[in-house]
Amino acid sequence: MLLACYLIKILILFKYNLFLNKFMTNKIRSSASNRNFESIKKINGNGVEYWYARELLPILGYKKWEKAEEVVARAARACINSGQDVDNHFHRTGKMVKIGSNTVRKVIDYKLDRYACYLIAQNGDPNKLEIALAQTYFAIQTRRQEVFDQLSDTAKRLFIRSEVSEQNKKLFKTAKQAGVTKFGLFNDAGYRGLYGMPLSDIERRKGIKKRELLDRAGSAELAANLFRITQTDEKLKKNKIQGDHSASQTHFMIGGKVRQTIKEIGGTTPEDLPAEKHIKEVKREIKRLENIKNKKIKGNKKTKHL
Repeated sequence: MLLACYLIKILILFKYNLFLNKFMTNKIRSSASNRNFESIKKINGNGVEYWYARELLPILGYKKWEKAEEVVARAARACINSGQDVDNHFHRTGKMVKIGSNTVRKVIDYKLDRYACYLIAQNGDPNKLEIALAQTYFAIQTRRQEVFDQLSDTAKRLFIRSEVSEQNKKLFKTAKQAGVTKFGLFNDAGYRGLYGMPLSDIERRKGIKKRELLDRAGSAELAANLFRITQTDEKLKKNKIQGDHSASQTHFMIGGKVRQTIKEIGGTTPEDLPAEKHIKEVKREIKRLENIKNKKIKGNKKTKHL
């Protein structure tokens, strides 16, 4: 589903580390190699990460393509032996490269997903420091995706709603430092950019009460707003934007960029997404179920003692 892919894409790109640090104790050490892995990473229209072998293998210490291709072949065999469809992870492709002043030729390349990169790291030369770093990087990244995939839709929604609240506080602090005094207009500018209409019209369109838009938004809609908020905060700081008008224009522009991204990947624009159950109701239901579960556990313990 495109909306789910869009959600994953946004989280991976902008808030993934914050999310996963709450569920994992392992952290990736900041290193030149890790930054290189990130810098050559691509993301397709469905929000899936991939790397090109001819860009990745040199970072792993394989300067000659012949040696690099041997490692790719070993990793592909390991993929087959594990019962996976190798074509789903190692996609053979080609590209044109210059071999002279006016001459080009097509060379073989591979489009690799995260699992393929992990297998390549596992099948590389263990004596290479670059391979050791890659093994750590891709093992943790693979585990991170597994953790994310295992979360229920409700858990994802609760987490993103919490992040939206936290990042909104940061944005308004940044806006205040930028000289914003008309916070209502500043906030509305972001909604107008993302939703194509002011907040009051969004509320009427969705049939919801005032000031409950984010509490009635689903995961995909919250993710879009999280993208809008974090990128506006960064833009205000980076460009040292000052004043109500300039800050609001920036917020509107960022919201519009997010809206355009949704359209480009074939997603549903947020104003057309249905309102969901209020987040407070969801929390109450979870608490009620937890209480029922705890009572059952206590009841079972008493039965065992009888």
